[in-house]
Amino acid sequence: MEPKDNPNLVLHQCEETLLQGIIPELCNGFRLDKALATLFGQYSRSAIQHWIKDGRVTLDGKAEGQKTKVREGQAVVIHVPAPVATDSQAQDIPLDMVYQDEDILVINKPAGLVVHPGTGNPDGTLLNALLHFDKSLAVLPRAGIVHRIDKETTGLLVIARNEKAVKTLVKAIQEKQVRREYLAVIVSQIVAGGTIDAPIGRHSRERTKMAVNNRGKPAVTHYRVEEKFRAHTLVRVILETGRTHQIRVHMNWQGHPVAGDPVYGKRLHVPPASSGQLLNILRGFRRQALHAETLALHHPVSGELLSWTVPMPADMQRLVDVLRDDKKGASINP
Repeated sequence: MEPKDNPNLVLHQCEETLLQGIIPELCNGFRLDKALATLFGQYSRSAIQHWIKDGRVTLDGKAEGQKTKVREGQAVVIHVPAPVATDSQAQDIPLDMVYQDEDILVINKPAGLVVHPGTGNPDGTLLNALLHFDKSLAVLPRAGIVHRIDKETTGLLVIARNEKAVKTLVKAIQEKQVRREYLAVIVSQIVAGGTIDAPIGRHSRERTKMAVNNRGKPAVTHYRVEEKFRAHTLVRVILETGRTHQIRVHMNWQGHPVAGDPVYGKRLHVPPASSGQLLNILRGFRRQALHAETLALHHPVSGELLSWTVPMPADMQRLVDVLRDDKKGASINP
């Protein structure tokens, strides 16, 4: 079969993949990178842009720039490099698997587990655990991790198991088609929920922290009250965007820091006449009381709408229970 008969012909040569195609009428006048992302939908536009820059793409036998406008009937060839395996090591770290099929995994991450290796955390991460669970993930960017939650935040994460799933899930997250709901205990008794629409960027002085500032990227957080306590509130938070530390930064900016947050939190706040039990619980809770409870998305291959919910971890549930008992005790003995 000639390329003109099949615009998505894939040939395998040695370790690289050779893609051949013909620009269809649909893409007439498109930029080269956009046309190729349309023609070869299994690959991301950013990957295609890298291949164009590296001279791996020819249009009618000539290397062109990504902004070149294409015409119907032009022949395109892409020399796709062989996948490069991550140099991270597989490590036998237990995983709480909520769902799995050949395309995705859904993990309930515990507190204390870093998602991806970085400064100060070269291994012992979720990525290392995933490589042990499925060695084929080594050829995917970040072993299929398409979004993150902080080290001390618990809850749901989806992992892609192939390139199509990576591309589809990344696009869905960018287009706000993945629903992520969190539970958080905040240090404040608020009356009602609301929306925080404030850009988040790197802190001007403390580079390991994020902050609300005009130089940051757009960030939108919705929240509503689930349960009120004497000096705290359990809130449900829905992310519209996914900036680093978004919930923690936004809630603190509003004057309602997440309980136990060692970075953005304020000094310990204890209600008057609190029991020794509550005092001990609040003093001993040394991580942000934040849990990714619900995740909903369309399956990257079947398109089926899927949703998962996991309960709060034991330490956070214990905190909520003691706050609830404190409120009841105060109402009985005003």
